[in-house]
Amino acid sequence: MFKEFKEFISKGNVMDLAVGVIIGAAFGKIVTSLVDDIIMPIIGIILGKIDFSNLKIVITPATGTTPEAAVKYGLFIQNTVNFLIMAFVIFLMVKFVNKLRKPAAKTAEEVIEAVPTKEETLLAEIRDILKNK
Repeated sequence: MFKEFKEFISKGNVMDLAVGVIIGAAFGKIVTSLVDDIIMPIIGIILGKIDFSNLKIVITPATGTTPEAAVKYGLFIQNTVNFLIMAFVIFLMVKFVNKLRKPAAKTAEEVIEAVPTKEETLLAEIRDILKNK
């Protein structure tokens, strides 16, 4: 069992996944900063100097040491914009990587299927003769 686990861990896919998670976390922080510090303030100015991080509906106000209970829909809007930007960038990255990948080599079955049978060859010849008449 330990040997199988060692083989699993030493495969490139696991290492690629670990690197992807680490880079994804760092990229997430960059996108969050982009949305919070650049995009949302610009959108707020365009919409009449609105600060989205402060938009909320107070259910019960703060009293003494009890904090307020509020629905913070501004933060929800901000996080939604954050998600959409990250999803779009990841879509572009996956599309780019798929273009870089070489097409997979054909299997033996696919090669055999690609070679026409004698019947198919004869039918193609008959079709071509009829086309030319």
